[in-house]
Amino acid sequence: MAKTDQPTTIKKYANRRLYNTGTSTYVTLEDLASMVKDGEDFLVYDAKSGDDITRSVLAQIIFEQENKAGQNLLPTTFLRQLIRFYGDSMQMVVPKYLEQSIDSLTREQEKFRNQMTNTFSMTPFAPLEEHVRRNMELFQQTFSMFKPFVPPRGGVPSEQPEKAPVPASDAGNIDDLRRQMKDMQDRLERMSHEAKPEQKPEQQTE
Repeated sequence: MAKTDQPTTIKKYANRRLYNTGTSTYVTLEDLASMVKDGEDFLVYDAKSGDDITRSVLAQIIFEQENKAGQNLLPTTFLRQLIRFYGDSMQMVVPKYLEQSIDSLTREQEKFRNQMTNTFSMTPFAPLEEHVRRNMELFQQTFSMFKPFVPPRGGVPSEQPEKAPVPASDAGNIDDLRRQMKDMQDRLERMSHEAKPEQKPEQQTE
């Protein structure tokens, strides 16, 4: 069946079965994961209510993938911090930041892949480090846009909002994000070292 520009409609029934209206067949979460990897777009609707449940189904796919040995992408620290952002004043900023970060990584993934495969230098992740640094600057700039809207303790609008101190909780969130990026970099570096051919040690320690 030829692909179209329109997303494929997937219906989810009360028995949790998923029905692909494009192929007129029942599918599994694994099938939907393959569709995502192949670049095929789809929308999932509750067959009874008609509600769009695409987000929850995609979350289920991620949950299934994370449970597979050796396929973990989301560090525990990242998941904990993500949970903390729910209901936080930063919640409205986080989705756009994550979206821009993953979009940038996707566009540059071939360059990163070639670096990991072909280079044996000590800093194969320099472009990724620069990418993370730029994203952190963008995140901080975006956050600073919301500072003028935070009223001072006296209740009177400040004439110089840029001098207002950053709340401790928000500063902690930014520090946590920095740590998460560092953890991600460390994991990528370990993956790079594991992918390198083993070299004979120059000296054996008895």
